[in-house]
Amino acid sequence: MQKNLVLIRHGQSEWNLKNLFTGWADVDLTDQGISEAQNAGKIISSLDFEIDIAFTSELKRAQNTLKVIQNHLGNFEREVIRDWRLNERNYGALQGLNKSETAAKYGEEQVQIWRRSYDIPPPPLKKDDKRHPCNNPKYKGIDNLPDSESLATTLIRVKECWLEMIYPELLNNKNILITAHGNSLRALVKMLDKVSNEDITKFNIPTGVPLLYRLDANCKPISREFLGDEKSIKDAMNQVANQAKN
Repeated sequence: MQKNLVLIRHGQSEWNLKNLFTGWADVDLTDQGISEAQNAGKIISSLDFEIDIAFTSELKRAQNTLKVIQNHLGNFEREVIRDWRLNERNYGALQGLNKSETAAKYGEEQVQIWRRSYDIPPPPLKKDDKRHPCNNPKYKGIDNLPDSESLATTLIRVKECWLEMIYPELLNNKNILITAHGNSLRALVKMLDKVSNEDITKFNIPTGVPLLYRLDANCKPISREFLGDEKSIKDAMNQVANQAKN
């Protein structure tokens, strides 16, 4: 039996607009972000299946994107599961810095390594830094909270969430929607499609664009497709790739 999985990066956030490294900072959607989520909701509502269960992160830009989408799905009295392991990659000491200004200071090559290398994390946060998640009551009781992450370490926690929470629901033939973040979703894409370490660094996920996976009975991908206007999606992907240009 074919299974359906929809991944969507949250709509444009306040810090996306300002071109800041966001990470675990809990910022909200912009008006454009809300509009992107509304458009995504319309697209998802037109699919040939209904969403049975939704997963999202502990960050409100992803949660609020899901809420907007729900308004377009009608009678969405389905289970919604929040899991911190779907949070964005922790950008460490880069969190809150402007991407272009950081590139001007450290060089585009270094910032590109921090942003897009597979296994090199940015400089870490100290435990007494207010930005460190250990100082946020929301994450109280969680061991080994990250002070900085690469995509490789982000994938470890995302994979745990997948195996424990998401994969069993797919095996139960549930159609699933995940609203999360650029890097947590890239981790899922890498895992599902067995993308190489090098190729995943070049894969960009624009805000507010649904990514539909059709899966076989064993939850192996049959197809992967961004949904929406092809030219607009391509332009948005290029914009993500060029964020750190100074």
